[in-house]
Amino acid sequence: MEVNDAQIVAAIKKGDEAVINYAIDQYSKLLWSIAGTILKNVGSTEDIEECVADVFIHLWQKPEKFEEQRGKLKSYLVVVARSRATDRYRQLSKQAAISLDETLLLEHLEIVEDIPSAEAKHTLLSAVNSLDEPAREIIVRRYYYEQKPKEIAFCLDMPVKQVENHLYRTKQKLRNIIVIQDGGFDL
Repeated sequence: MEVNDAQIVAAIKKGDEAVINYAIDQYSKLLWSIAGTILKNVGSTEDIEECVADVFIHLWQKPEKFEEQRGKLKSYLVVVARSRATDRYRQLSKQAAISLDETLLLEHLEIVEDIPSAEAKHTLLSAVNSLDEPAREIIVRRYYYEQKPKEIAFCLDMPVKQVENHLYRTKQKLRNIIVIQDGGFDL
C-alpha cells in the first residue's frame, strides 16, 4: 500500500486502522531511534516503547494537528517523538533526584575528603540540604549523581552557563559555611 501524507491523515480521521498500522510500520524504527537517543541514560526499553506508542496515539487521536503545508508527516512525527521523549527524560531525571542518603551524598561530594571532622561533614550536608532550588538540585545532580553540566542544563531546562555559574557560586557558599562553622578550615 503506497499512500501520501494527506491520504494517511484523511484515512486516520475516518478511523481506518489499516492506515495507522501502515504508519506504525513505516515510522516505528525512526521514532524508536529518536526516543532511544534521548532516553538512553535514564529510561528503560519500556520508556522508549511508551514514547513511541504515545506518538502514534497522538496521531490517531488528533490527526488534524498535522498540517501538510508545514512539512512531511515523517518530520511531524519526529518532532512529537522528541517532545515526548524530552518530557519523559525530565520526568525520570526528577524522580531519580528526589531521595538523598546522607552517607552516600557525603561520599560523592568531591570536597568531603578534605574535611577533617565528622561534625564539619554533617555541617556540609546540612548546608547542602538548606540550599535554595535550583542550587541544591544542581549540586546534588553534579556531585551525587555525577551528571555533567550539559545534562543538568537539559534536565532543568536552563542554559549550561547558568548551571556552571550556580555550581561555582554554590561551592563558594558551601566553602564559606564550612570555614565559619569549623573554625578556619579551608576547602
